[in-house]
Amino acid sequence: MSDICTNRLPNTRKFEENLGYFFQDTELLEEAFTHSSYANEQGLKRSNERLEYLGDAVLELCVSEILYRAFPDYTEGQLTRARASIVSEAPLAKWGASINAGVFLRLGKGTETQGGRDSQSIIADAIEAVLGAIFLDGGYKAAAEVIRRLVDFSKTDMGRENEKRDYKTRLQEVAQARWGSVPSYRVAKRAGPDHAASFVVELTLPDGSKIWGKGSSIKLASFEAAKEALKAIDADR
Repeated sequence: MSDICTNRLPNTRKFEENLGYFFQDTELLEEAFTHSSYANEQGLKRSNERLEYLGDAVLELCVSEILYRAFPDYTEGQLTRARASIVSEAPLAKWGASINAGVFLRLGKGTETQGGRDSQSIIADAIEAVLGAIFLDGGYKAAAEVIRRLVDFSKTDMGRENEKRDYKTRLQEVAQARWGSVPSYRVAKRAGPDHAASFVVELTLPDGSKIWGKGSSIKLASFEAAKEALKAIDADR
């Protein structure tokens, strides 16, 4: 990993303290913070993209196991929705900000100028890369312990709170987790006068399945279609 270690990071001891994990191989941590823009600019062979790939899988497996054990009364659908709310970009970026991950990012000049150090997606990707680095450095158990510290799994209403979110948001998270893509919507029918109009919205899931919802507005019809889609997905599990 010698090509990773030019322009070494500032002292990461505080970050490791915040993380609750101390690396045996600190070059793995450096790689986790090396954005592709920096690697390209410096002529390095690797950025954090491979570690991000690994960390994404580690995160999903760890969270799946923790939720499975912590919430024995949850259905598969509830577990999937809870996991999707945990492993998505926004909470990852929030965790990264809470442990000052942005300070240690190695960014190309252009990305730095464009606010990359505060970018939600860049920080989220770096956190996944850090988790991948922990897995390589200390194994699955070490990664799971860090994740437990990052996420408050003691909130037993986690899955149920997620259910209170609007149906379209929930469906998007479930579809992204299941198929790696999101559903699409289109207005299939409009009927009635303006003051008493009704709409039918056609929802297409990433697997090609079509579901319809009806409502007094396009928004309500879309919510109804998403609600029915979630029911269909749960029934299919």
